[in-house]
Amino acid sequence: MDILESVKMATTTLVANKLRSSLTMLGIIIGNASVIAMVGIGQGTQKLATEQFESLGTNVLFIIPGNQDAQRNRGEIPKTLVLADAQAIANLVPSISEVAPQIQTRQPVTYSNKNTNTQIIGATPEFLTVRSFDMATGRFISELDLQQSNQVVVLGADLASKLFGDRNPIGERIRIKNISFSVIGVTLPKGSSFGNNQDDTAFIPLTTVANRIVGRTSPYGVEISFISVSAKNAESLGAAEFQVTNLLRLRHKIINEDDFTVRNQKDTLQIANTVTGALTMMLAAIAGISLLVGGIGVMNIMLVSVTERTQEIGLRKAIGATQGDILFQFLIEAIILSAVGGIAGTLLGVGSISLISLLTPLKAAVSPVVIIVAVSVSGGIGLFFGVVPARRAAKLDPIVALRSA
Repeated sequence: MDILESVKMATTTLVANKLRSSLTMLGIIIGNASVIAMVGIGQGTQKLATEQFESLGTNVLFIIPGNQDAQRNRGEIPKTLVLADAQAIANLVPSISEVAPQIQTRQPVTYSNKNTNTQIIGATPEFLTVRSFDMATGRFISELDLQQSNQVVVLGADLASKLFGDRNPIGERIRIKNISFSVIGVTLPKGSSFGNNQDDTAFIPLTTVANRIVGRTSPYGVEISFISVSAKNAESLGAAEFQVTNLLRLRHKIINEDDFTVRNQKDTLQIANTVTGALTMMLAAIAGISLLVGGIGVMNIMLVSVTERTQEIGLRKAIGATQGDILFQFLIEAIILSAVGGIAGTLLGVGSISLISLLTPLKAAVSPVVIIVAVSVSGGIGLFFGVVPARRAAKLDPIVALRSA
């Protein structure tokens, strides 16, 4: 029998039984849509994690006070890092380009009748480069501001909007912990990083924070919250981590366990990508079960169809159709059901991903390869699960079939 003729007959049969065909495809549609949506969400999660790590700066090491056990226990983090440590790293470690120590605290911020409680970062001029921030207007903290402990402040984009609306805040004065500060700049929007809004932040000179806001709480110098270190390039990141660790161990006279933690941005990103990759595979596997269930549904409905179409099968065999013709006919029907269901499921899945990207910060996306694989798998499932009913139809005795009719 001609292939085109078989396809035409199969299509005519399926269109004539719209409800049965639609219910048969439903499992495939849901399965395909689930696979594509889950893979898209997983890939979107990976992309979001990568963007958030990159927003912290490129080729960056983070030096945090306290060892990992202390951080896991979430107790009081020891005051083990001081400004002199950052200065020593800048002067003695050859594989790094810039060092940005910082002090973090939360304080009330007031302008006119507007009040908010926000993150205050005591920073140095190097912070702008190391952490990949850019200025929208005005300037950032200078060396002179540090030396003189000037009462100047740079506002994050969201904080500036919250306090001043559409007005230009440069030259205005705000109060932080009831101390007056002059606004000298506003940063470009940076976005959130791991739940922390980097735009709802006020940056003031590190020395001003130490002297006027939090006070000196360490007997060894100006206590800092952590140190960001920018390596010269990606290849020197490992060497920078090794050299910084050895230098701080010498400075802190450590023999056994470190009282600080050095976190490599790339290693952390790799771990995050591994976790999100495994999550994507798990979600795809769970959604793939829907495809399997859809294939079983195709087989069940096709078996029912064989019973309902006994007279048709008997008549076709009586006028010369071979077992191969009948087998091919039912296989074509199963493949069409699965392929059309796969395409409809793909459109539903892509639509769901677009909706998720539109309504949430998660920029979910899926590659064309995943779509092609999903449609191919759904077609293959139709072929696989269509074999049993097709063989059953092909083996029907025409005389018995005509009598049963």
